[in-house]
Amino acid sequence: MLRKVPYLLILLILFSCGSAKKKRTYSKSKSRTVTVEGSAEEAPPIEEPKKKGNSKAEDIISTAMTFSGTRYKFGGTTKKGMDCSGLVYVALKENEVLFPRVSYQMAEEGKRIKVGQVQKGDLLFFKTSKSGKRINHVGLVVDVQGKDIKFIHSTTSRGVIVSSLREGFWNYSFVKAMRIL
Repeated sequence: MLRKVPYLLILLILFSCGSAKKKRTYSKSKSRTVTVEGSAEEAPPIEEPKKKGNSKAEDIISTAMTFSGTRYKFGGTTKKGMDCSGLVYVALKENEVLFPRVSYQMAEEGKRIKVGQVQKGDLLFFKTSKSGKRINHVGLVVDVQGKDIKFIHSTTSRGVIVSSLREGFWNYSFVKAMRIL
C-alpha cells in the first residue's frame, strides 16, 4: 500500500494542475444546409471518423516498435540501450500512461486476464530465473492471431525483439497477463 501512495500523489498533482482536454463527439445524423443561387439543398451527412479497435493500444505498440533492434542495457530507456521494463515504461509514458518502472511492480497494476482473453496492448509477465521468486520480465502484446500471441520485449542476448508466447522458453516462463488499458 505504501508503494502506491507516491503514484497516487503524482496522479493527483498531474490531473489537478493540467488543463482539461475537450472530448469531441460525433453524431451520424449531422447534416448541413448549403444555399446555392437562392435555393436550399441538403448536403450529405458528415461521416464519423472510423475508429480502430483500440487506438491507444495501437499508439503504444507503434512507439514500442520504434525501438526494435535496440541493444539490451540494464536500466536503459533510450535508443542506446533498453531493458524489458524500460521498453514498456517508455512506450506507455510517451502515450501519456503513467506506470511503474520495474516489471515486478508493473505486474501489480491493471486487471488480470486469461491467456485466451489477451488483446493488443496487454502486458505479459514472466519469471525467467530458476531461483527467482518474483516476476522479472515483461512484454507488450503486439499481435494476437488465434492462439499465437506475439509480444515485444528486450532480451539480454538479442535486444528489443518480437517473440511468440508459443516459443518453449517464453511459454515455460510465463506467469500472467494483465490488462492496463
